[in-house]
Amino acid sequence: MTDLFWPGDHRAGDLMSDHAFLNAMVAVEQAWLDALIEAGIAPDQARADLAEHLTDSDHEPIARGADVDGSPVSGLVALLRARTEQPTSRWLHRGLTSQDVVDTALMLCVRDATDRIRGEIVDQVRTLSRLAETHSATPMLARTLTQAALPSTAGVKVARWLSAVLDAAEPLGELRFPVQVGGAAGTLAAAVELSGSVEGAISLGDSLAAGLLLAPAPPWHTTRSPISRIGDALATCCDAWGYIAADVATGSRRETGELAESGAGGSSTMPHKNNPVRSVLIRRTAMTAGSLAATLHTASAMSVDERSDGAWHAEWATLRTLARRTVVAAAHATELVSGLQIDAARARANLDAAAGVLSEQQSMTELTGREPMPNYLGAAEQLVEAAVQRAGHYLKDTP
Repeated sequence: MTDLFWPGDHRAGDLMSDHAFLNAMVAVEQAWLDALIEAGIAPDQARADLAEHLTDSDHEPIARGADVDGSPVSGLVALLRARTEQPTSRWLHRGLTSQDVVDTALMLCVRDATDRIRGEIVDQVRTLSRLAETHSATPMLARTLTQAALPSTAGVKVARWLSAVLDAAEPLGELRFPVQVGGAAGTLAAAVELSGSVEGAISLGDSLAAGLLLAPAPPWHTTRSPISRIGDALATCCDAWGYIAADVATGSRRETGELAESGAGGSSTMPHKNNPVRSVLIRRTAMTAGSLAATLHTASAMSVDERSDGAWHAEWATLRTLARRTVVAAAHATELVSGLQIDAARARANLDAAAGVLSEQQSMTELTGREPMPNYLGAAEQLVEAAVQRAGHYLKDTP
């Protein structure tokens, strides 16, 4: 996929695309049909490879049909039933409802997206750890509210970026991707009728989860926390990368000159410029991710009855957009930190030129009556060390 309105969208590839979503819905139908057969409910003759009955051109009519039914599932099921023989067409989709298929397919798609993001984060943690250690003692001016504040080190700055990424990695790694199988009203009524018992219906749901490598779960129809929790985790990742990008964009200004992107972009009319394009594109994502996650929360709060009239539908494209943009930002962030250049000489010069940065130290020594310490870096070295140790534990525990 490409998107002229969102440079870099191609980096997300097929993730959360129409093609991926259609394939995921077919995978759900396939896994459910297989579960019915394995349970002895549907005959063995109903076995079929449903994906063989679809073509690349099918998503267009299915999408157009969804304008009539409000869901792409009805068109998909009708198409599959028309192209399969008995008894496959008779047993296809029996016991499921459109929400089961859509929600479970969303879980499959977003799981793949978060897998990609986790891989990027592992690379970022490794790179930032090395960078923090390398520049643990590199003098750099700390700034607060845009103004010169105190002496610090480049290692401390990088360690804070590293901590932000690790803070984002934790909830991302704790995400569950639950199967959704509850039938028309979330009570498993059809599955109980088909299997002959409540236990049989639950077993069918567990088989569906196992077949798709998703987490087994009771129906969560209008309890939308599985979706909003994913949105929060994605937005938190974008927050962390946005923080790094803001520091790099500011530090790369010609008058500051402490930081620089590798291979910065040029200008169409000003050849002297080296634009921090990675930082710019990451900041763009960070500015929009929160509102997308908020839309997921609004949809969750507007849930009603056993299937929402619009709130549920608002989630699909919102989650797709947020997930794809987060994947793109993850790739940009990996490139940014991997190629980041820290100008130690310029950082030292800026620190030396800053007036009054030791005034706080002077006031502290007046209070204590002791001689001032040789530097005013506080626990900078230990802060860097703690962040790097935390990163080491994360990398050790991450498969």
